[in-house]
Amino acid sequence: MTGNGRRTTRSGERLSSERLNRHRERSKYGSFIPMFNNGNFKVGFGIVLFLSHYYLANSAAEDRIPRVVTPFPAPKITDLPQFEGEHKESLYWGTYRPQVYLGIRARTPKSLIAGLMWIVVKDGRYHLRHVCKHEDNLSTYGWTKHNGRDFGHQVLVDHGMAITTGFLKSKVEGSGYGGDWAVRINVQIDKSKWNVEFGRGAQLFFYLADEAGNALNLSRKNLNVHTDSLVASGSREDIGDWQLHLKSMDDLELHYSGFHTPHFHNLSNLVEENLASQIRKHARLLLSDSSDDSPNVLVFQIIGGFSFTTDVIFISGTDSESSIVEKRASSLTGTSLSNQLKYKEQAFDEKFEKIFNLAEKVDSESISVGKAAVGNLLGGIGYFYGQSKIAVSRIYNLSEHVDYISYWPAELYTAVPCRPSFPRGFLWDEGFHQLIIWRWDIHISLDIIGHWLDLMNADGWIPREQILGAEALSRVPEEYVPQHPTNGNPPTLFLALNGIINGLKNNEFTATDKTEISLFLERAFVRLEAWFQWFNTTQSGKQMSSYYWHGRNNRTIYELSPKTLSSGFDDYPRASHPSADERHVDLRCWMLLATDCLQYIEELLDKETKPGKNYGSTAKLLSDVELLNQMHFDDAHGAYFDFGNHTEKIQLKWKEVEIGHNHTARQLVRVVLEKPVLRLVPHIGYVSLFPFMGKIIPSGSWILEKQLELISNHSLFWTGYGLRSLATTSSLYMKFNSELEGPYWRGQIWINMNYRILSALHHYSKENGPYQDRAKAIYKELRSNLIRNIVRNYQQTGFLWEQYDQNNGKGKGSHPFTGWTSLVVLIMGEEYDII
Repeated sequence: MTGNGRRTTRSGERLSSERLNRHRERSKYGSFIPMFNNGNFKVGFGIVLFLSHYYLANSAAEDRIPRVVTPFPAPKITDLPQFEGEHKESLYWGTYRPQVYLGIRARTPKSLIAGLMWIVVKDGRYHLRHVCKHEDNLSTYGWTKHNGRDFGHQVLVDHGMAITTGFLKSKVEGSGYGGDWAVRINVQIDKSKWNVEFGRGAQLFFYLADEAGNALNLSRKNLNVHTDSLVASGSREDIGDWQLHLKSMDDLELHYSGFHTPHFHNLSNLVEENLASQIRKHARLLLSDSSDDSPNVLVFQIIGGFSFTTDVIFISGTDSESSIVEKRASSLTGTSLSNQLKYKEQAFDEKFEKIFNLAEKVDSESISVGKAAVGNLLGGIGYFYGQSKIAVSRIYNLSEHVDYISYWPAELYTAVPCRPSFPRGFLWDEGFHQLIIWRWDIHISLDIIGHWLDLMNADGWIPREQILGAEALSRVPEEYVPQHPTNGNPPTLFLALNGIINGLKNNEFTATDKTEISLFLERAFVRLEAWFQWFNTTQSGKQMSSYYWHGRNNRTIYELSPKTLSSGFDDYPRASHPSADERHVDLRCWMLLATDCLQYIEELLDKETKPGKNYGSTAKLLSDVELLNQMHFDDAHGAYFDFGNHTEKIQLKWKEVEIGHNHTARQLVRVVLEKPVLRLVPHIGYVSLFPFMGKIIPSGSWILEKQLELISNHSLFWTGYGLRSLATTSSLYMKFNSELEGPYWRGQIWINMNYRILSALHHYSKENGPYQDRAKAIYKELRSNLIRNIVRNYQQTGFLWEQYDQNNGKGKGSHPFTGWTSLVVLIMGEEYDII
């Protein structure tokens, strides 16, 4: 496998994170102050290699930047005028740091950043909350409402303390670039659950930091919210002079600390170190009321009894003559802020109902869950800047071997799958995210898609996972950082683009929006073509119109079945022995989706078909059911299968394995009991349903009947909570893939695939044919099961989940997972894209 198998897998990454968490439970303060528990860690990432180091010594023409880290030679999509001007400024500030419980920044590489921390006591230790983590065991958290632009409402419940955060942006005359913003923080207590060790009050920490290193000015050493609300000020090139105000009608105690640091991914450490020092010196849990010289981080400790409310107000452009600072600050606090937040909340509710039309389709409890799904998806949109690490085994003209080289510095504006586990960009997740976001705000959606396509290299490849910047890097174990240029990821952005194109056909956009979408597609087309061609050349199989996912490890001795991480389905069973003879049915269907979309765009833009790029004929070839059946259909099972070098007779057995010079260890290793042969791979699961999901099967075909039988078979796919990812008859159903890797796509229920299956059922329920009524009945029951189970889990646990247990329906894996699990709102609204 390329890159020695060091691919990111969510299941594997979670295991590594758990090991790291166990290691970091030993606080660096633990030996001195038993009551303070540090939950942060640092991960080393090796030496960052800058390409210029290798090229200065050699000026030959061939000694250029390798193609793999060369940007695609076309104008950037995000440079279109529609993404500049008012649009860009309106999105400048936002809750773009999804990895922390509350994080604000601007869409610029070196931004002012703001955030919230707080303390709870558990098991006799102080715990500082800041970064979203499962081990914090919050009862619930997430944006229950967020419009993606200038408003958000979040609830965080932590061991009896409920913290509500409201976010609001304001652009008025005199304000600097991007306008002003305010955060309302309300703290309540459930006395029956609050730890009495901690006393009768709460301790919050609100901070402001300048990534560009600009000094922040403390307004005065003795802070008092009643005498003067100004707590800090500064200046930046982008927004001019600015001020930070803190106002409250409640009796609050304030303390502060100022720090100077080049590192912003470990701000919790600075606060913890300061507090630990104060405990040692003065036996008090208070910031030091001191500051480094020229601090670029200011932290304000807010102490109040239960309950209390405080408003934090950021005013930009205070150097402007027309700026009436005090008036603007007053308009973003107190009753005025309450009214504005209430108005924005009502606007969110109205827009939600207008777009998704749920009032007549589901009950009020389901609607609340739908709003939380959309709210946290939009509130989880982040802005990242940095360089991807590209794994290479050998690069010509470099003077020495390197493990990876750096992509060019790039920015990414993207939704994220899960704030605690995966607070960064994932390519195949993003296409599902955009199925919701384009319906909510087409301008935000096009901006996100444009950012992803602008990450394309000269070969048409896009790194599938984006780990950009120190904050993102700090959350990922080193072995999962490098991206492998031989490996792809499902091109799900075509799902969203197809939906947008259908919206154009159905006149769902304004005239202005139609023009901007057309301009977007015009510029994006060359990149979409290159992306398709990359797949068509690098992922093609031996037989015409066949494809297989590259990057499987054919030398592994520890995995029961070598994973196919590039497919997105990780441990889903494929051919037991990876080879170039493989044919993967899901990738073939993704390629059909891509060709259909490219053909639609050509027709929409009235483009001439280029020689060798006839997408209509390619789509016809890939949708040829007879050819598809010859390659992938098994008559005996009535199912579509992968093809490859395969045997079912493989086991994991304990053996003594040499792990170093004269050292052995007892480990589970793969034992092959039968020689593999080229054949269809007899595992029925999500991959088997891809031709059905793609609506390739004719509505009158007996094969469609077989698909409906498989889906509704209670002993194979069907559960009362959704469809399993792998049939119970599979030899790998719910099997561990290695000693530590539990089943991931081997039976659990995943919402993105259930959504696509529902979309196909909905399609066939509308198509005339002998199986129309059967498809309608299955559709109705499956939709009901999914909604009921997701809503029940949310009510019981406070979260949407990454996956759901096939036996009892309980949420499993990462949470809150408001990435593609948010598709439940489209399921509620019966919104499916016609492909």
